[in-house]
Amino acid sequence: MVKDRMGEILLRSNKITMQQFQKAKSESSKTGESVTAALIKMGSVNEDEMVKFVAKKYGMQVFPLENFEIDEDLREIGVEEKFCRENQLIPVSRSGQTLIVAMADPSNLSAKDALGYMTNGLKISPTVASARVINEAIDGFYGQQDSLGSMFDDLNMDDIDFDSGEDDDEEFSIQAGNEAPVVKLVNKVLTDAIVKGASDIHIEPYEKSYRVRYRIDGVLQEVLRPPKKLKNAITSRIKIMAALDIAERRIPQDGRIKLKLPNGKDMDYRVSVLPTLFGEKIVLRLLDKENLRLDMTKLGFEQFQFEMFLDAINKPFGMVLVTGPTGSGKTNTLYSALSSLNKVDVNISTAEDPVEFNLDGVNQVNMNEDVGLTFAASLRSFLRQDPDIILVGEIRDFETGEIAIKAALTGHMVLSTLHTNDAPSTVTRLLNMGIESFLVTASLNLVVAQRLARRICSNCAAQDPDVTKEQLIEMGLSPEMADVRKVKKGKGCSKCNNTGFKGRVGIYEVMPMVEVIKEAILNGVSSTELKQIAIEEAGFKSMRASALNKLLEGVTSVSEVLRVSAAD
Repeated sequence: MVKDRMGEILLRSNKITMQQFQKAKSESSKTGESVTAALIKMGSVNEDEMVKFVAKKYGMQVFPLENFEIDEDLREIGVEEKFCRENQLIPVSRSGQTLIVAMADPSNLSAKDALGYMTNGLKISPTVASARVINEAIDGFYGQQDSLGSMFDDLNMDDIDFDSGEDDDEEFSIQAGNEAPVVKLVNKVLTDAIVKGASDIHIEPYEKSYRVRYRIDGVLQEVLRPPKKLKNAITSRIKIMAALDIAERRIPQDGRIKLKLPNGKDMDYRVSVLPTLFGEKIVLRLLDKENLRLDMTKLGFEQFQFEMFLDAINKPFGMVLVTGPTGSGKTNTLYSALSSLNKVDVNISTAEDPVEFNLDGVNQVNMNEDVGLTFAASLRSFLRQDPDIILVGEIRDFETGEIAIKAALTGHMVLSTLHTNDAPSTVTRLLNMGIESFLVTASLNLVVAQRLARRICSNCAAQDPDVTKEQLIEMGLSPEMADVRKVKKGKGCSKCNNTGFKGRVGIYEVMPMVEVIKEAILNGVSSTELKQIAIEEAGFKSMRASALNKLLEGVTSVSEVLRVSAAD
């Protein structure tokens, strides 16, 4: 438990009332946080003012810990992370026999005595910093990781088991790829991506360099530049693990790696190898079923959008389309819908390219165009399998679209995806494929367009001082709604790797096929006109409007709104 006397000191100094103190004490017993943290969260005290007050009371300085890099040599003095967390302190500098320590509570004499004993008699010189800043410094200095990351602390990389295919051809490449340093390097890249919450790994060769990047929360970040001479060995190692042909370097190849961790957890990687000018680029997509969000209430839909989506997928027949670019979360939305519909009395079949996650109780078919197993061929077979619900991975052509629409018109619920910029342009895309407008209006129940915006890190969220009311109005908010006080951004901390963002949230536009919209489609209106009709007549909210709503809720930032949505 965190030791904390500051609440009592603030009470005795009349900085807080007894009522505030008792309320914070009650909250502390429920949450396990310190009384001081509860007081700050309740707004009873301002953190910066409290730190200045404590420093003045004890005649000490406020240590600028946020902008200070702690000396790595201090790891050797024997102060454990657990002790630092329990006492809300951290050693920051050493000068001869004097150890400077940042403390949230300088009155904690027992902690100072214990520090002197731990450090073989060093003289302890305390300074003051806030508990929040100290905890962030502890995270950074001791390299705190999440529950999955901590599993790798004492893990021998040789204990990780990969399901892989072996190939006896090209002996030199196999030998190079199986050398211990390369094996450990590849294993480290794959496992470190899990720890950091990456969705993709990019391994890229260039003329004079070789780099590894992770896509974290939708944004690529460079993490490593291996020696260029290891390029062929790393490529061979990954190809062996994915059971690909290491001798073939002229055409793209796709495969899969299954990683088995010591705790019984499985992680799948979807592997894509592409020949480029300076070698083969490899992209691995991490498929972690535990990160698959199947609870539709947590995807990011606004309440009225969620109700429309739920109503559309629960109709006995018809089609629901989810649109957006690659990586916008379409699969997650469709799988969450299937999870909601998956009951013992319902027959569900899916055609996917490829199957990303195995869903119990769902008949999933992996596409294989080499043997003629296409979306269209699978759909035809599904209709002879007595289906209730059909999921088509993507409608790419007239043939697939026509069969899907006919299935929707003959008593089946069809879920699928398209690549379009917004919901209204989905109709134009279907018409351009050659599908008749009367078939579109008769079969289509609802169109969802979506993007993924990065969430502001809850640990370092603060009001964005750079945003002006004029900027918000220019982005699309009305003067009445343009409240700069509600606009936040992440300052950056150890928990979000100093990016200011942690996690992502869906931004949606949902267009129900009500009568006025069907009539407009039959009359051949443009997608721009259709969008305006949907806004005026069907309660449609555009992508920008939905993103601005998340902005005012403090979920995402101005930069993310501009990144994921276009102006109306």
